Amino acid sequence: MRDDKVKFDLMNTQIFGVNPGSGESHKDFSEKNSFNFPLLVDLDRTAASQYGTLKENGKSIERTVFIIDKEGKVAFSKKGMPTDEELLAILEAFS
Repeated sequence: MRDDKVKFDLMNTQIFGVNPGSGESHKDFSEKNSFNFPLLVDLDRTAASQYGTLKENGKSIERTVFIIDKEGKVAFSKKGMPTDEELLAILEAFS
């Protein structure tokens, strides 16, 4: 998503990542990977729990991509990392 952020911006989307790392670890990781979108902190894993992304051990997070529509409803979710092309096609179908 980093490399295609302009395409996502043109579709009026907001990209962000969420994980239980600290703010400092997010900053370092973002800089190392040249992220052009924010990483949000979920230290107590509340968001991960509510979105069903916690693994069985209750600590690890299973990478999952969500598209939330303008009404705040989950319109798409997929475990793993779908391609940018797949996500852009899904967004196009909503517009």
